[in-house]
Amino acid sequence: MKIGLIGAGRLGICLALLIEQAGYDVVASDVREDYVTGLQEKRITTSEPGVQELLDKSTRIQFTTSNSRVIKESDIIFTLVQTPSLEDGSYDVSAVYRVIGDFQQIDGMLNGKSLVVGCTTNPGDCEDFQKRLKIGGVGVYYNPEFIAQGTIIRDLRYADMVLVGGEGKHTDVLNDIYEKIQKGYSDAFVHTMSTKAAELTKIAVNCFLTTKVSYANQVGQVMIKSGMEDEVDTVLKAIGSDDRIGRKYLGFGFGFGGPCFPRDNRAFSAYTQQVGVYNSIGETTDNFNNEHSEFLRDYYLNKNPDELPYCFKYLTYKPGIDILTESRPYDLALALLEEGYKVYCIDDTVKGQVDERIIFDPAPIEPCCYVDL
Repeated sequence: MKIGLIGAGRLGICLALLIEQAGYDVVASDVREDYVTGLQEKRITTSEPGVQELLDKSTRIQFTTSNSRVIKESDIIFTLVQTPSLEDGSYDVSAVYRVIGDFQQIDGMLNGKSLVVGCTTNPGDCEDFQKRLKIGGVGVYYNPEFIAQGTIIRDLRYADMVLVGGEGKHTDVLNDIYEKIQKGYSDAFVHTMSTKAAELTKIAVNCFLTTKVSYANQVGQVMIKSGMEDEVDTVLKAIGSDDRIGRKYLGFGFGFGGPCFPRDNRAFSAYTQQVGVYNSIGETTDNFNNEHSEFLRDYYLNKNPDELPYCFKYLTYKPGIDILTESRPYDLALALLEEGYKVYCIDDTVKGQVDERIIFDPAPIEPCCYVDL
């Protein structure tokens, strides 16, 4: 059995290499010719740990720019193409529809194949994908990955759960793939449901986490305002020790950002409005996250009576990555620049991508007020 993958980007290449390592023949496609050529020569430029090592070891994976080749040669085809956000917060799935179009252009070779949609979609999108491919005999699954940038390989190997929407002839194969990929795999990790329910589950999970992040930051704000700043971590640790709550994502920090959490939060709100439910939780969480940035600006201004320059450890939305998308540390750095302060950053990963007034220096000589959350 051969596994195909369309969209071998940051997440797609990680999944493709792990499937190959699990013992499957894999063919993966991407639209970027230079990128594909590099992969064919076992070269990749990425900040994701472990990817180059897996690529170096690979022996059963091929790369192409042809989606048609992937579809023709494979029994199961994963797609992880980009689904950007629209103005209303919902996801633009036109790239997935183009993949559907690639399927529809192939005559007489589709019966029994399965399309596994791994990119984030709106609840109900996969039902439409299935309608469009039903005539060709293609089964559609929804199988999103719960990963974080900078730890994709690890997160795929040690997932909290595997979510599979849809039923068909390849359900057992999908389970087998994850059993071979994951360390400590258990059937309890696999949650099977309809595609629409799975689409909702994916964004609902991340929306719960954004709520948790904002709640922790609210507790921290209250404690700081109450003169108990030195006990913020102690209190949040105690709250998180309750099994009903849990400690993950329950720390005082910059707020949520990046390419997933903010978008999923808005997409969930967009869908709730579509079905006639007012999502005040999502709206409140988003609003608080924005206001928290203002709180941190004032907080650090108050911590700096000597008006020293500010120094950040990193400007990306979290440490150890190269992504500035909705980065709260970078927003804070810009706010401090606007207040007239000099701003340093120790990590130069995004040098050349940010405001030119920011000075990159691993060890500033002059005294600084360090921004460290």
